[in-house]
Amino acid sequence: MTRIIWALAALNRCVMSSEEVRSSVEAIEAEAEKVLEEARARATDILLRAKGEVDEILSSELPMAEVEVECEKTVHKAREEAERMVEASARKASEIRTNARRKVGEISQRMVSIIVGENSK
Repeated sequence: MTRIIWALAALNRCVMSSEEVRSSVEAIEAEAEKVLEEARARATDILLRAKGEVDEILSSELPMAEVEVECEKTVHKAREEAERMVEASARKASEIRTNARRKVGEISQRMVSIIVGENSK
């Protein structure tokens, strides 16, 4: 009979333990649900603020006049630089043509000298 009483007492402790465990699990689940709801509320708030900022940005007028002026300045500078480069290239080409003519003249003169027999070196 003592064994039965001990067994019932042990069983009673186990039942209470499982009740305590179930109670703890329910408390944890309730806390988790609360945290989840708070996170959802914060996420919704963040999304609403972001949407407001996007709407504000999209509705604001961009300073197109400033952009156009800056664009014109950039194009003007690029054209000036291109003109300088074209002029420099034209000068270089002229120098090359002049030097080529001079060299052709010198070579022709040497050939004539060699053929005639002048200045044999």
